[in-house]
Order: sequence, then structure tokens, then C-alpha cells
Amino acid sequence: MTASTLVLWRHGRTPFNAENRFQGQLDVPLDEVGRAQAREAAAHLAALGVDVLVASDLSRAADTAAALTALSGVPAQLDPALREVDAGRWQGLLHHEITAQWPQEYAAWRRGEDLRIGGGETRAEVAERTAAAVQRHAEAVDDGGTLVVASHGAALKAALLRLLGLPVTAGGAFAGFRNARWAVLRRRAEGWSLAEYNAGPAGAGVGAEG
Repeated sequence: MTASTLVLWRHGRTPFNAENRFQGQLDVPLDEVGRAQAREAAAHLAALGVDVLVASDLSRAADTAAALTALSGVPAQLDPALREVDAGRWQGLLHHEITAQWPQEYAAWRRGEDLRIGGGETRAEVAERTAAAVQRHAEAVDDGGTLVVASHGAALKAALLRLLGLPVTAGGAFAGFRNARWAVLRRRAEGWSLAEYNAGPAGAGVGAEG
């Protein structure tokens, strides 16, 4: 048993996204725009079909998934292993505040280096955690089924790279996940392949990764 299609879906906008504030594992809720984004994206995903739905237990991802449950009738399983990167002391800060306090570390992180941001997690640790969770849920889906995973920008990109067999340092080759947008992966004999990236409603905003 394994899913044939995997949809990695980023949550809708939050106040921290709108402010360009690093949220990490802080439980920041969707704002009004984010709730509207989730509903619009859910309408697209429901039309594509969903067999199993899982989400991070942080409210912004869980509430995004709930919009799809409302349309598809598929309940969301909440999994803390799908949470955003733990950004330690960076969490809750504006990006310019991080650059002022940790200029070298922030510049290295932006270059794609795999460092422990704010004393929290490395990209490799996030990739291992999230990709393992996605694979575990995918293996519980009937052959030919579709798994939708509602999670977070940095966590989803890390999982995507690991599932595609790419190093976490290759993240710069991919734009950040936009709010309420998703990537589609298809199962091939040799593993997962990327079919779509940052797909979704035109009204989704960029949001701050993390």
C-alpha cells in the first residue's frame, strides 16, 4: 500500500506572514486573508480528489486542512512531526531584527547553509523529521490514492527535497512555498517525481518562509 499522488500544501496567510515575521513553531493562527485563501485552495483540491488528509497540529495548518475537510468530508489527522522548523530565538522576530542580531548566521542561512537557526533545528533535521512523517502516512494510503499534507513553508520544502533525493542545500533552486499553494509529487518506480510546484489559486500571497 502506498499513495500514488502526494500533495504538499502550505497553510494560508497569518498575521506574522503579513508582517514578514519569523513564526517557526509558534502557534500563530490564520488571518482573514489566510482563511479565505484556505477555502479557495480547498475548492481546487477537493475537485482533484483526496483520499487521506494529514496536517501539522499547529492551528494555521490544522485550520487550513479543515477547509478541505468541509468540502471533501475527509477528516484531517494531526501530526506534530509536520510542524514548521524550530527556529529557536528567531521565532517571533521580524526578519530585519534577525539580521541586526545575527547577521552572519542569517546570511549563511539565506545562502542555503545547513546551520542550527536560533539554536533550534537544522534543515537536515527538519527534512528527516517531515519526510519520514510524509512517507509513513503515504504508506498507509491504498495503492493509487492521493495523500494531502497541510504543513508549513520551510518544513514542506525540506520534505520535498528529501523525497526527491536532493540535498537540503539545493533549496535555493526552488522558490519558497506561497501561502495556500501546493506541490504535487507522483510515485514512480524509482521514487517520487515532481509534477507541479507552487500550484494553486492566483490570489495566494507570498508570505514569509518560516
